[in-house]
Amino acid sequence: MSDSRSQSFQRFSFGTQVRKSPFSDAALRWGAQGFSVYNHMYIPRDFGDPVQNFWNLVNEAILCDVAVERQVEITGPDAAKFTQFLSCRDLSSCEVGQCKYVLITDQDGGIINDPILLKLAEDHFWLSIADSDVLLWARGVAACAGMDVTIREPDVSPLQLQGPRSRDILRAAFGDEPAELKYYRFMEYDWNGVPLVISRTGWSSELGYEIFLRDGSKGDMLWDYLMEIGAPMGLHPGHTSSIRRIEAAMLSYHADMTLANNPFELGMDRLVDLDMEADFVSKAALKRIREEGVKQRQVGLEFGGDPITGSNDENWPILVDGAQAGYVTSAVYSPRLEKNIALALVQAAHADVGTKAEISTADGNRSCEIVPKPFFDPKKAIAARG
Repeated sequence: MSDSRSQSFQRFSFGTQVRKSPFSDAALRWGAQGFSVYNHMYIPRDFGDPVQNFWNLVNEAILCDVAVERQVEITGPDAAKFTQFLSCRDLSSCEVGQCKYVLITDQDGGIINDPILLKLAEDHFWLSIADSDVLLWARGVAACAGMDVTIREPDVSPLQLQGPRSRDILRAAFGDEPAELKYYRFMEYDWNGVPLVISRTGWSSELGYEIFLRDGSKGDMLWDYLMEIGAPMGLHPGHTSSIRRIEAAMLSYHADMTLANNPFELGMDRLVDLDMEADFVSKAALKRIREEGVKQRQVGLEFGGDPITGSNDENWPILVDGAQAGYVTSAVYSPRLEKNIALALVQAAHADVGTKAEISTADGNRSCEIVPKPFFDPKKAIAARG
């Protein structure tokens, strides 16, 4: 890394307590204009017009620095048993080379994180995490669990290559085998001596891949290689799209779910198996919650008025007959749907599709209606195609 690159990033820096990613300088060279902090690391959040970034994603392809999706690596003789102990989803059928979307839940049934699990071997797992300190939680649980495991954060940093042209770009970069991966499968790949893991996953609900770099010193090289191959094929540098993820009703940790939420109120029942023989941290709590029922539910909303700019920076109250019945967690204007859409938590008594209410915003109240979600591609066919 040259001095000029390092100095140019300093205008975004908060100091050494927030880490740069292996791709931070490359993203800056390729047009990043702003960064946020996620898992104690910088993530590019601004490459110009977010609407253009959305259209680049859904029509062509974008390359995103998502090294902030840190890996919690679990190895050792009891790795499979311990990984299951952390998660409420049944992992017994997970194969080597397979990914699974899982929930990490605590002793009260609260959601700590919603990572992607990668099974590299029978005794080797990665949790590709959202924005919370899973490494500390896992090490704390391990200290009391009496299992033979080693838990650490390895030198692994993913990029996301997402969009309808991503397969052709990946094929040009790495050949046929990774390009033909099935949905939620991955493979290890040697790129001229640089170790990678390539998976058919991504946080976009579009056709896409994640490329996990296992040598952080090669970040510039990998980014530039993909952009040089991909740009003539329609690849744009970009950032994860709030528009697309809300269209897809993909939940964002800290925004749409927190430790205060349980899987059932978020409609994630499919990720909970209370009948499996294996024990896990939240088993007793989630059984109790299922029996008692939930007091609120996560829903989709459409709401009127002019298109909102950006997203909400606070939880807007939802009013039914003048009384608060819930709150908006994430809102955005979808240029494709030509509607304001939102994700919200609403009292169970008012959570049925078709319920009409009002959203209280800084600009006044707006009428809204609970609608089915996802708002677009309800069967998730785009990401799974091919």
